[in-house]
Order: sequence, then structure tokens, then C-alpha cells
Amino acid sequence: MSAAGEQLERLAGIVARLRSAEGCPWDREQDLRSLRPYLSEEAFEVLDEMDRVAEGGPWRPLCEELGDLLFQIVFHARLAEELGEFTLADVSASISDKLTQRHPHVFGERQADGTPQPMADWAKLKAQERKKKTGQEGSVLDGVPTRAPALLRAERLTEKASRIGFDWPDLRHVRAKLQEELGELDEAIASGNRDELEHELGDVLLALANLSRFLHTPAEDALRMAIRRFTARFQHIESALRAEGVPLGEATLEHMERHWQAAKTREKALPPPTRVPRASLIALRLPVADLSAQRAFWDRVAPLLGWSAERAGPEEAVYGDGLYRLTFVVGPAAPSPAVLTFAAPSAAAVQRLRALLEGMSVGGTLEAEGGSSRLSFQDPSGLRWEYAVGDR
Repeated sequence: MSAAGEQLERLAGIVARLRSAEGCPWDREQDLRSLRPYLSEEAFEVLDEMDRVAEGGPWRPLCEELGDLLFQIVFHARLAEELGEFTLADVSASISDKLTQRHPHVFGERQADGTPQPMADWAKLKAQERKKKTGQEGSVLDGVPTRAPALLRAERLTEKASRIGFDWPDLRHVRAKLQEELGELDEAIASGNRDELEHELGDVLLALANLSRFLHTPAEDALRMAIRRFTARFQHIESALRAEGVPLGEATLEHMERHWQAAKTREKALPPPTRVPRASLIALRLPVADLSAQRAFWDRVAPLLGWSAERAGPEEAVYGDGLYRLTFVVGPAAPSPAVLTFAAPSAAAVQRLRALLEGMSVGGTLEAEGGSSRLSFQDPSGLRWEYAVGDR
């Protein structure tokens, strides 16, 4: 079983125990109705962390929030299993079956030349699924939750309609439609009729959601990020006014506008990164009791691994390959020596290194593991080194 499978099994076991007679009283009291707000809350917290990552924030909090959302899914599946309705395995099988059925161009039969079959019409596949479930094909618009945020729902509905050809031919026509709707909204504003205002404002918002689809920029995401910017700028105004000793509510609009523009200027001057670069390991610093023996060993072995001695002194010996650096320093060795693994390009490379080490009689302990794909040896300090095909 894969690591992901093992951890999912572990989570399912934890939920089962929480629900057992010896488990948690709060967890035992929950049902589908009581869990609904928690599911929504966890989903929105995932979105919050996704937004932070998009602005250059760390990924780890997103991992944790996805775990909270996964807990909700496993918990719901456990409730269903207790009632004899379905299991977590059924949930996994359901989505796996659905994905393979909806992607015949990936998982289906291949043509004579080995290429995938052309992708089947998505709308037809969905209609076949609905007919199998309900006996009727239903509507192309089915499947968009009525409780979804309105902008999100508007975009998804227009997308579904487009799958059977009900769509504008290009972005220019979509933008013209928005302009038309804005003109009708101006007329409603002039009339002052409340019903007409609601009607025309709704049409404008729908046209905007459709425009976002053509721009490949989800309206819900764009609005949520705009709200984050508004919040940050307004809080800048509040902080600036406090620093000036101006009570909130007593500043003029022009005064607050100056601080608003300053906040916008600061945003543009320091644009957030789209991705935080992952930190790479570039050096290892390893304490050894006998530096001279370690240096004698590595002066001979390092060149075989593509490393060279960069510098040596009474307190350290440094080896590197131009990108990575290995530094041995005088100090107490770890009670449990580490195991360091290097990726070998091929089994032949492993064999060549083994032959070289054996021929040089370097003095370390040399072991062959895993046939021709892995070589293990120890240096004088007791550190264990592995050279293996396919390891990362």
C-alpha cells in the first residue's frame, strides 16, 4: 500500500474510534445535519489558504486545511457506513469510476497508431450518467449546487450552456453584451424603479460572470482577492489616521483618499511573489571525531563521486561539486550515524563505483545491496553512504 493509502486508512481508523462507544462524546453526537456548517467552514478555510499561497504565502497551512477538509469527508463516509449506506471505499470508487468514464481520451481504447481516441463530448457523457441514475437525461445545467455563491454559480451555468453551443463566438461579443447591460442599468437607475434596478443589476453581474469565464479568471476568485485588497487598504487608512491622532470618523474623504492611494502605491512598489521558492539543500555540516582519517578517506573517494576538495584546515575539510558542499568538522559524532543517499544515473554507474572502491582499498566497509542497483559503504566516522538507482 502507498504512503497515501496507509495514512488514509489511519485517518479512517481514527474517525471510527472517535465514533465508537469508547470515543469522543462530541463526535458520537454528530449527524449529517449538524456537520453541514463545519463542512462549509472548512471549505472556505481552504480557499483562504489558497489565496494566501497565490499571494506568495507558505504552502504548509494549506496542507493542514486540506487535512481538515478531508476529515469532514471521512467523517461523513463513516456516518453513512454506520447506517449501512456506503463506505469510504465506495466514495473513492465512485469518483474513480466517474473520472475514468469522463476521460475516455485518457483511459479508453487507443487508435491503431497508438494515440488516444478523440475526447468524447462532455455534455453527452453527463447526459448518459444522468439517464443511468434517474432514467432521464435532465438538463445540461444540472449539477451546479443551488447553494453555491451566486457569482460562481453564474459562471458555471454559462459554462455548461456553452457545451452545447449556446455561447458567444468570442470575447469581443461578450464585452459588447456587458456594455449593453450597463446601458440598460443606467436606464433603470434613471427610472428609480426598484424592481427594474434589481433586474438590470442582476443582468450586469451575470454578464460579468460570463466575461470572467472568457478571460479564464473566475469571478468568485477575482472578487475575493479584490475584497482582500480593499480590507488591507482600508486598514492602512485606519492605521495612518491613528498615527496622525485623527479619530476614526472625523477624517475627510479627501484625507482618507490620500492614504488609500498611498496603500495602492505601496502594493505596486512591492508586488507579492506568485510563488515562494522552495529552499534547496546546498550544504551538509557533519561532525567527526577523527578529522585526519576522514580527510584521508574522502580525498580518495570524493573524486569518484564527482566531488573535489575545496579547502582543508585543522578544524574542517570541505568537498563540493560546484552546487553542493560537504563539510566535515571536528566534533562529537552523532550517537546514531546518519545514512546519506545519492542518486545514481544507472546500475552500470553503481557497478563502476563499486569496482573503483574495491580496487582502491579505501578502507571503508563496502557492501552490495539490492543486486546491481545499490551500493553502501561506511567512512571512518561511521557515516553510512548509499549510491542507488532511482532514489531521490
